[in-house]
Parts: sequence; structure tokens; C-alpha cells
Amino acid sequence: MVKEKQKILKTLIPPFLFILLIWLIKLGEVLTHTDLVMLGIYPRDARGLVGIITSPLIHKDTDHLMANSIPLFVLGSSLFYFYREIALKVLVLILLITGLSVWIGGREAYHIGASGVVYGLAAFLFVSGIIRREPRLLAITMLVTFLYGSMVWGIFPDLFPEKNISYEAHLWGLVSGVVLAFYYKGEGPQRKKYDWEVEEELEAEFQNPDDDHEDREPGPGAINKH
Repeated sequence: MVKEKQKILKTLIPPFLFILLIWLIKLGEVLTHTDLVMLGIYPRDARGLVGIITSPLIHKDTDHLMANSIPLFVLGSSLFYFYREIALKVLVLILLITGLSVWIGGREAYHIGASGVVYGLAAFLFVSGIIRREPRLLAITMLVTFLYGSMVWGIFPDLFPEKNISYEAHLWGLVSGVVLAFYYKGEGPQRKKYDWEVEEELEAEFQNPDDDHEDREPGPGAINKH
């Protein structure tokens, strides 16, 4: 029980620190009356490359920041709890793939905010649960669907009147999460195989010990057709 509590606390630290950082940055902007939008991604401009790293740290206002903070905490905690072996790699790659994709194909405007990371985390958790078919991970898949399933509409620019939303970050965040779920499907938690499943596999192998009889070298009277 103590170890489980320690594990949960360790799980909460990375997303908490990230959220604390972006709130401190926004507080600094407010107190100094500065605007750090220039640290966002500006597509196909060398000056906008820095935004691949910094854009998730910058938000338009506190409403924008609050909208991202809660899902970042929920999804980030889930990632580090269930996928702790690969969590940091997945998070960094989501950030880099999303940012670079937006820089290559986004509209000519500054793209800021952590919503691309949120979409990436949601997509990774959702698809990974389905691929792995592990009960606890499937439960997370259902939770993500229930809480954030409506986010999928955020990749379609014509559905909402707000023109200042980075639909590109939403789309590429989602794509990066799906790609990474398949890429890392062999790492992290796996579905436990029960004894009866192992026995069925062994029985199948025993019944068909060598299905390669047809691939053996032909005898003297055999004919190879080409």
C-alpha cells in the first residue's frame, strides 16, 4: 500500500511541474506586462523554429491556460502511471512531432498553447489501450473517451467560428499520439496471458508442429512449378 502511494505521488510530479511552469510563465507575463507570443511556432520561418519547443509553454490568457491545465494533469498522470517506462519519451516525441508538423504545414500565424500535447496524450492513451487489450488500459481508454472524446471535433476548422484556434496543432497532436501508440506497442505494460491461453497456443503448435513440409527440398521425383 505504501509503495502504491509512492508510485502515485511520483506519477503526479511530472505533469504538476509542467503545469506549474506554464502558470509561472503566464504570471510573469501579467506582472511584467509582456507578451511572449513570439515564442510560438511561426510556420516556415527560421525564427519560428524555437516555437517547436517553447510554444506549449505560452498561452493567450488564463482561460486558454486553464482549458489546457486540467486535461494535461489528468492525461499526463495517466501516462506516467501506466506507461512509466516510456512516458517521458512519448511526451517529448509528441511535442516534437506536433511542433515540427505545424511548422511545416501550419497557417502563417503564431501557434501557441499546449493543446497539441493534450491531443497527443489523449490519442496515445486511447489507441494504446485498444492495441494492448489490457483491462486497466482499456479502462483508461473508456475514461479518455468519456472525458475528452469530443475533442476530436477540434481538428475540423469549419465546425467552429473561432479562427484563432490552431486546428493544425490539434490534428498533428492526434496523429503523433496514434503513431507513437503503434510504435511503442511492444514496450510498456502488456496484457497478461492466462494459463488457458498458453495451453491453447501450445496445443495448436503440437497439432501443427511443422507446417513447412511443403517448403522442404523436393525428392527425386518432385516437380517445382515456376
